[in-house]
Amino acid sequence: MTLLSFSPILVMFALFALRVPIATALLIATAVYFGVVNTFMPKETMIQNMVASLESFPYLAIPFFTCAGVVFNYSGITTRLMQLANLLFGHMRGGMAQVNVALSALMGGLSGSANADAAMQTKMLVPEMERLGYGRAFSTVVTAASSCITPIIPPGIILILYALVADVSVAKMFAAGFLPGLLLCVVLMITVALVSRHRGYAPARDGRATLREIGAQVGRSIWALLLPFGIIMGLRLGLFTPTEAGAVAVVYALFVGAVIYRELKWHHLGAIIEESVVATAGVMFLICAANAFAAYMTWEGIPAAFSTWLVGSVSDPIVLLIVVNLLLLFIGFFFEGGSAIILMTPLLLPVATQLGIDPVHFGIVMAVNLTIAGFTPPVGTMMFITISIAKVRMEDYVREAWPFFLALVVCLLLLSFIPDIALLLPRLFL
Repeated sequence: MTLLSFSPILVMFALFALRVPIATALLIATAVYFGVVNTFMPKETMIQNMVASLESFPYLAIPFFTCAGVVFNYSGITTRLMQLANLLFGHMRGGMAQVNVALSALMGGLSGSANADAAMQTKMLVPEMERLGYGRAFSTVVTAASSCITPIIPPGIILILYALVADVSVAKMFAAGFLPGLLLCVVLMITVALVSRHRGYAPARDGRATLREIGAQVGRSIWALLLPFGIIMGLRLGLFTPTEAGAVAVVYALFVGAVIYRELKWHHLGAIIEESVVATAGVMFLICAANAFAAYMTWEGIPAAFSTWLVGSVSDPIVLLIVVNLLLLFIGFFFEGGSAIILMTPLLLPVATQLGIDPVHFGIVMAVNLTIAGFTPPVGTMMFITISIAKVRMEDYVREAWPFFLALVVCLLLLSFIPDIALLLPRLFL
């Protein structure tokens, strides 16, 4: 390994500094390696790695779950979940902001995508929060922060990516995501309450909902609430594979929207297909680019060298988790979560398992860490989505984001040092 071996990495960071999109920067850096640095290897190797990375049956889960999330937005289920969240939490201090956080937790079992959740809730809730007296920047930050919950509660796409790269059971990753997702929800709701008390944000409702009101709304929302538990139980009982679970989710969403709620119409199908294809294409293009870049690092032996160095430097699991969290928080400032999972898992997981850290626990720590990255500047995807839709300046966003960033880091530390939060449900049910 020579200094020239690291030139693609330098090219990649230079392109990031020029604000080149992540996938494009990865491909250009990889092309520099296969075209300039390693002249002995056929140039077609880069394309072959890109194509081969998607020739995997489990990757079908990504377009299926993406499509299911889009269908739920057209079927009336998202609206009913918001009404349920408002009944349960609207009476609290900062009621509509609390509804925002709770809706992300409820949507976790449906969309699986932080970006989709951020876009949907920015359009739906930020104008309503602003109408009720909340600052637009605060409303935008709450929406971006709460969308960190969505990919952690199954069927989060980032959990699927980690399971595929790490060769870990997707069902175990799904089961491990429930309690961490609920922890994120509780901590963010506490943060909202503290900020709202300081600023005098009023509840969205005059008083608590009655049991009768809650029961009636649960009845209207039950079809959506059953989905995540149905997926976990179906995987547990062997009724379908994780990939097939995505297809089941799509069929279920279409059935509920068209037959139960009767809000899904034929003219919606074109928009559903378009949104699903665009969202899936973006994720898949990123996976191709990240896998091609990972192939370069493997050829040069960078993962093995990094693992050897890290094992020689760190011998305590707690110290390793601290180092990994600091490293991933830094990397997350520049990488999108999905690409970072693909690139960093082969580097870090062997070291973690060698020091006795459970791969499922480590996956949850990585997923939460890199999801937080989507909330933070300079390239956080949820940040960019929310501020572009809500038309908020980045400096105003950053000013409002600090309490929520600290809350998310507290959750990350709890998950890092209390493994049972992630491992309790997999041990009980799987």
